[in-house]
Amino acid sequence: MTGRALPRWVLVLAAGGALFVILPVVAMALRVDWPNFLALVTSGSARAALLLSLRTSLAATLLCVVFGIPMALVLARTSFRGQGLLRSLVLLPLVLPPVVGGLALLYTFGRRGLLGGSLNAAGIDIAFSTAAVVLSQAFVALPFLVLSLEGALRTAGTRYEVIGATLGAGPWTVLRRITVPLVLPALVSGTVLSFARALGEFGATLTFAGSLEGTTRTLPLEIYLQRETDPDAAVALSLLLVVIALVVVGIAHRVRPLGSGAVARGVRAGG
Repeated sequence: MTGRALPRWVLVLAAGGALFVILPVVAMALRVDWPNFLALVTSGSARAALLLSLRTSLAATLLCVVFGIPMALVLARTSFRGQGLLRSLVLLPLVLPPVVGGLALLYTFGRRGLLGGSLNAAGIDIAFSTAAVVLSQAFVALPFLVLSLEGALRTAGTRYEVIGATLGAGPWTVLRRITVPLVLPALVSGTVLSFARALGEFGATLTFAGSLEGTTRTLPLEIYLQRETDPDAAVALSLLLVVIALVVVGIAHRVRPLGSGAVARGVRAGG
């Protein structure tokens, strides 16, 4: 359907929605102190916050991949009692206020938490550490990967997997040669979006990890603190974060489906 085939009111509302998203970014860009932009975003605290955010976001994304792929496979390819409840719990961080997620993590891994007491006795302190930042980011980012991958698995169906199994391929071969290539675009897209969500995490991190420069103070926390002491630096860092997020989301949406040819080759290889 081309734009000419759409009702005019649809185009008007779409333009209004686009402006609602774009205008705040434009307004922020107009407030940036451009002559001093580079100095503002390369100060010692800004560099420390950015590097910490990138490191912890990558670590959190790795956790999302390690745990998210099996979770999506179980939700999409199995059926058991309580599956709907499990799916709702897995996706809960999408709708929970991040501060609530931070409190939940604190009561789990804090020194007096459900698991934190035993960990503390073993000499492991997670709360208010860099590890707490990673867990906070992973907690809020994991549903993005699971949701993207489960939807792709359900849409793809099980036809090629059944054919591969019929030809004698084992479960690991089917997963590696057929299932993963079939949903690879969704896996890449979900991974990139999880990284973007981890990079922008604020509330859970502040609640569970605090704000210690060089240890737990990520870029969103640095922006929040600079807003009170140096508004120009806060705006410049905010725009930097927007640019990074745009690049990451752009990468996610440039991923293209592999097509049935690659999967068919996997079926033959699996046989």
